[in-house]
Amino acid sequence: MAVFCKESMVMFLLVASFSISYCSSATRLKKFDHSAKDNGNLRFLVVGDWGRKGDYNQSVVAFQMGRIGEKLDIDFVVSTGDNFYTNGLTGEDDRNFLESFSNVYKAKSLQTLWYTVLGNHDYRGDALAQLSPYLRKIDSRWICLRSFIINAEIAEIFMVDTTPFVKEYFVETEHTYDWRNVMPQKTYTQNVLNDLENALSESTAKWKIVVGHHAIRSVGHHGDTNELVERLLPILRAYDVDLYMNGHDHCLEHISDTESPIQFLTSGAGSKAWRGDVKGLNNEEMKFFYDGQGFMSVQLTPTHVEIEFYDVFGKVLYKWSRSKHLRHTII
Repeated sequence: MAVFCKESMVMFLLVASFSISYCSSATRLKKFDHSAKDNGNLRFLVVGDWGRKGDYNQSVVAFQMGRIGEKLDIDFVVSTGDNFYTNGLTGEDDRNFLESFSNVYKAKSLQTLWYTVLGNHDYRGDALAQLSPYLRKIDSRWICLRSFIINAEIAEIFMVDTTPFVKEYFVETEHTYDWRNVMPQKTYTQNVLNDLENALSESTAKWKIVVGHHAIRSVGHHGDTNELVERLLPILRAYDVDLYMNGHDHCLEHISDTESPIQFLTSGAGSKAWRGDVKGLNNEEMKFFYDGQGFMSVQLTPTHVEIEFYDVFGKVLYKWSRSKHLRHTII
């Protein structure tokens, strides 16, 4: 529903395309320097909730991502989490990594770095396996940390580990979560917020983008994440963040903030979708909602951002753009 070998050479090229550094002493977040194009522009795809061994149209979405990625000449891909269903990876040698990632996203344009956060389903397996450098030896595209920064010159993208913020996961008995290196939860989440706030305060990027698995605002199945509304959103508003991107809800959507220029963008439709569970579509901040499979593209210049949502056939469902210096919206 719409409301509105060869492998070695690939590894060498990917490793040569970026470098790793650390932010200044105020924050402990690792930073990946990813140079923008010679013209200063940046283009990337955003997809989430995808890892189902190609099933539930994951392979079809991947094909369209490859086609759009080639058309846009993308710099990288951002994954918003829930990378491997149903319960993450069992370990570093779990074939689900190959069957749901390497063997699915085979298009030439997708042979670039994938910057990835963990989702709640990833925490139901061996979370440390997804964070292990060993996976980069299997597929050199894979970059997954709990929280980190992508420095793409005109934009800084702050990847945030949101699953440990959700109190429900610590009391439910239906699933077991891998909380190694996370407990005590209150200390861990406060450190995440402190590191993010310090990094945002130091950022001089023209565009500030924050990515997490869970939605701050959503009209989909899961709805708003109250813990993020209370604890994360005030920081985003205070430091003039432009975009917040997430997965978790298996849909595509765009919601505007009521108190700041922040745009909430959900791209969690990489495979299984069509939940039919929607609420609040008449909200004036609700700009777009699509309860189906697809992905999102982001195109940035120093003064302009353009967002496009695509369905499983590669059709553009919705466009949104903003000029930084004018602060007005074109739909």
